[in-house]
Amino acid sequence: MSTANTVTGIVGQGAIGLLAASQLALHQCPFHLLLRRQQHHNLVLNFRQQQQDFPLLLNCQRPQQLITLLLLPVKAFSVQSALQQWLPLCTADADIVLCHNGMGTLVAAQQQLQPGQKLWFASTTHGALKSGPHQLEHTGIGGTVLGPVNDIARITPAPFTLINAALGPLEVVSDILPVLWQKLAINAVINPLTALLMVKNGELTKPQHRTQIDQLVAEFCQVARTQGQQFDAHSLTQRVLAVAANTAGNYSSMQQDRALQRPDELEFITGFLLNAAAEAGLTLPAHQQLYRQLREVKPA
Repeated sequence: MSTANTVTGIVGQGAIGLLAASQLALHQCPFHLLLRRQQHHNLVLNFRQQQQDFPLLLNCQRPQQLITLLLLPVKAFSVQSALQQWLPLCTADADIVLCHNGMGTLVAAQQQLQPGQKLWFASTTHGALKSGPHQLEHTGIGGTVLGPVNDIARITPAPFTLINAALGPLEVVSDILPVLWQKLAINAVINPLTALLMVKNGELTKPQHRTQIDQLVAEFCQVARTQGQQFDAHSLTQRVLAVAANTAGNYSSMQQDRALQRPDELEFITGFLLNAAAEAGLTLPAHQQLYRQLREVKPA
């Protein structure tokens, strides 16, 4: 898509949303940071990336024109309400880009869109830590895979330039589902385990966790097969462990949510997996136990 007439909106003040906004600011790409409560001033942010600090002013004013590209890096449970709030400010042919952990939002999101609006999903491996209302650190340099969700998106060019500037390097694929299922596999192990144990990701690379991780991955592969997604359990386990090792010093988003007593995405990660298993007539004892433990234990 051409960026000349693009009006870009980024929803919320989550870590990935602020990361995308910061990258666009550094690339001098215009955007509007859309906050639940309207602000008439810029957001002051100290953005730390690769040992450098960048003092930024992020534009929080509502756009005067209709939005043509809406990026929603919000929690899965906030997608419907965010769309309800911001879609009225979008053009009838706007590009709508979801970006969150877990699965289970796509059907409802498509139903909220106008016929000409294009729905995309961006799966990112970038890591960011919001250590305060005005502090953001780019903790993990990654990349993003973007794919179409609805039919109109499949036959139109992807919003490559701006998403690449915000969360690149960007890869565009024709089928996003295999990417989402692989990310779900990683999230369904690392997020709930670190949230239950209240540890950093690197803890999961220790030998005492291997049996449980093997069980979780094996069960995941069973469910994925019922959805037409084929994974090799050994290779997938190695992938999970590699992500845990590469992000050893990071806390998972679910661990952070529980530590700060915020709502988490368990229902869209482990809950989604358990629902898919139930529909296929499968039982997942390892995931079920983890789910039950997290629902019984109060956040720290």
